[in-house]
Amino acid sequence: MNESLLNRITINPEIAHGNPTIRNTRYTVEGILEYLAAGDTIDDLLEEFPDLEKDDFQACLQYAVLNIKQKIAEINAA
Repeated sequence: MNESLLNRITINPEIAHGNPTIRNTRYTVEGILEYLAAGDTIDDLLEEFPDLEKDDFQACLQYAVLNIKQKIAEINAA
């Protein structure tokens, strides 16, 4: 995994109630993942949100994968 991508994900209690966001913007990781899960492509989202970059979407996906792995590890350990 590309750890530099994860640097794009920020958690700031002053933004989006402390939920993970992209580069201290109000774009939440959860919101972007919802778009992708609904069938939007990264290219679709780049058109919709021109201030974001492809790496921002990749960072959201990587963040989600790491969180799932962590939760699976916790479940397996119990």
